Amino acid sequence: MNLLSLWQRATRNKAARQAAHDEQLLMSLFLLAWAVEARDPYTGGHLWRVARLSRLLAHSAGLPAEQVARITIGAFLHDLGKIGIPDAVLGKKSRLDEAEYAVIRTHPEIGHRMLAGHPLAALAEEAVLLHHETPDGRGYPFGRRGEDIPLAARIVGICDAFDAMTSTGPYRSGMPIARAMEIIEGELGKQFDAELGRRFIGLQADAELAHIVGHSDEGIPLQRCLSCGPIIVRPREAVAGDTLYCPACHSEYTIAPNEQGLLASGKQDTARALAVAPDSGLISRLVGESRAALA
Repeated sequence: MNLLSLWQRATRNKAARQAAHDEQLLMSLFLLAWAVEARDPYTGGHLWRVARLSRLLAHSAGLPAEQVARITIGAFLHDLGKIGIPDAVLGKKSRLDEAEYAVIRTHPEIGHRMLAGHPLAALAEEAVLLHHETPDGRGYPFGRRGEDIPLAARIVGICDAFDAMTSTGPYRSGMPIARAMEIIEGELGKQFDAELGRRFIGLQADAELAHIVGHSDEGIPLQRCLSCGPIIVRPREAVAGDTLYCPACHSEYTIAPNEQGLLASGKQDTARALAVAPDSGLISRLVGESRAALA
């Protein structure tokens, strides 16, 4: 083997090792984001939905595959900073007061500090720090306006708000898709980027949208605790007879024989409920998709 062939092989091996290392780093960030989301019993699947909605909007805007992948990553990681929000605020079952809302508003900067110095920070830092900025300058944490808000943050901001409107929380039911789109239309140029907002409204007829809203993974509709209401996330790999637990009251459920719902066992198990493993299958698929587009 000549010197050129040896150099080419060494270069390929180095690139492959770097790609594997980057994938492990991205996996660690996604696992951390999943753990943060798991602290709030009402937000199961939120990160997956916002990531998928952001991917759909970015793709419809004609962005290149690498940029779509970066936006999707930022969308999944956008709430990292909620790790610093106290449980009493994050899990409150009634409306937040002014002081509590001020605490919630710190999460973008906390998330940005968490990413600081991370080798892959550039993939997500704009979405993490700026997804609550709004074109009219009334957003946070800096009150940026218009195109001073990066594209990734503008896209994630729309999709985050849409998912919040169409999801059921502790003190309100999720609204229909059509009503959420009406609200977005009324806020074009104010809370939401006008051009991207109009494009997002146009996705209402896209069949993929209906398979994201009300789901926690592809083809996995949201399930709720019959006792207290929070979301019980079912991993794709789970099958009939498998046991799942409510993240709030720790009630035990099994997946029905037809795999179309959950059956309450009448038991509770705090230890097993708290020991639920991350949905590594979902995270692996997201990481694999992102790495393929970024390669």
